Amino acid sequence: MRTYAGSCHCGAVAFEIDSDFTELTTCDCSICRRKNALMVKVHERDFRLLRGEDALVEYRFHTHTARHFFCGTCGIYPFHRKRVTPDFVGINVFCLADFDRAGIPVRATVGKGMA
Repeated sequence: MRTYAGSCHCGAVAFEIDSDFTELTTCDCSICRRKNALMVKVHERDFRLLRGEDALVEYRFHTHTARHFFCGTCGIYPFHRKRVTPDFVGINVFCLADFDRAGIPVRATVGKGMA
């Protein structure tokens, strides 16, 4: 596994993940469609928030289980705590420095039908 650095746009929120990127995912739920994120799922042990816990704004909707985090300064969505697998973090790969998604398969997940 390789370590990747990530951040929001303004740099108030910074984190690291360890991943080998076996796949990336999209989701068609109401929030993911609007934020148009491409995500990788990492176990919470492979995620480290380095800076900006106080800058994060949390948003929950529907069942109020998944925890979507945004930078309160620049508004960027860097990650969320997953609803179905709460010990995993969904990372917005567009927030990762020096990340090349070429060759990594993308799986479309169905989120809009989740009850």
